Amino acid sequence: MLKRMKHYVNNITNSVSLKKAGISAMLGILTVTFLMPAPGPATKKPEEISLETKAAENKEQVEVQVGAIEPTETRNVREPQISRGNLNRNEVILLAMVIEGEAADEPYKGKVAVGSVILNRIEDNKFPDTLSGVVYERLAFESVMNNQYKRPLTEESIKAAQEAIGGWDPTEGALYFWNPVTAKSKWVWSRPITDQIGRHVFAK
Repeated sequence: MLKRMKHYVNNITNSVSLKKAGISAMLGILTVTFLMPAPGPATKKPEEISLETKAAENKEQVEVQVGAIEPTETRNVREPQISRGNLNRNEVILLAMVIEGEAADEPYKGKVAVGSVILNRIEDNKFPDTLSGVVYERLAFESVMNNQYKRPLTEESIKAAQEAIGGWDPTEGALYFWNPVTAKSKWVWSRPITDQIGRHVFAK
């Protein structure tokens, strides 16, 4: 009888131990579950982040470059001109010399204008048809008469000669120019005036 009672007690003890072990295991699982961090957004690989950064930088650079470009319609672009023919080096220098002699103190546009008048005369049948013929025509240019055209050349006068040869004519085809302060001829004032640039009046 005593043996049976001991066996019965042992069975109950073992059963309670198993239940406690099961409860502990369940508690452990629940604890691990609650302590685990909640799933967050997927982490991008370093190479993916690098590519996105480069793409953003390239976009910014393109936008800056496009913004820096001035619209074509707002630019100060000179209209294409027709070349006045090919002059040799000595003729370019001669033209620049007369420009220097006649318009040394004039603005750059005024220098080009004087060169244009000389070239316009070559193309007009009332004047000689060569550069030297126009330049050395009697009483044509004051600076040639008093040798002021032989003064040291400036880079600006050479460039003005090249632009006039290249076709830029600010005078709109003028054949004459004069200083209105010193001009005494009534005849020149009878010519159709095209413009005044600096201290020179230009006329056809």
